[in-house]
Amino acid sequence: MKDQEISETKNDLNALCVTVRELITAQEYQKCESLIYSAMSKYPHASEPHNLIGVLLEKKGDHLTAMKHFRAAWALDPTYIPARQNLECYGTFFSHGKCAYDESDCLVEEKNSNFNNYKIEYDTHGIGRVVRRD
Repeated sequence: MKDQEISETKNDLNALCVTVRELITAQEYQKCESLIYSAMSKYPHASEPHNLIGVLLEKKGDHLTAMKHFRAAWALDPTYIPARQNLECYGTFFSHGKCAYDESDCLVEEKNSNFNNYKIEYDTHGIGRVVRRD
């Protein structure tokens, strides 16, 4: 994949996250669902559509299928923090109910945490890997 294609893909997926958030807030679930499934077919290796369909399914009350999609998003990209946050949020008995549509919804890690010893690097195919900082 060329840099321009990667940039266009990221822009499309970021726009999808914004649109899905607006549609779910307006409770336009059918339109939202078709938009997400279209993105899944266009970007089969992207974690964003799986995470978003998981959020939609949680809103509709289908917890089991939502968790499967959160795990699929996590498996496609282990560095995708919204999928991890949704797994942690909805995978407990006492969910606080705050879902992550995209990275802007994710909890900020503490500055002194071990997470700061690592960074995410992306290869030419847009695949992220966690590496230790020097």
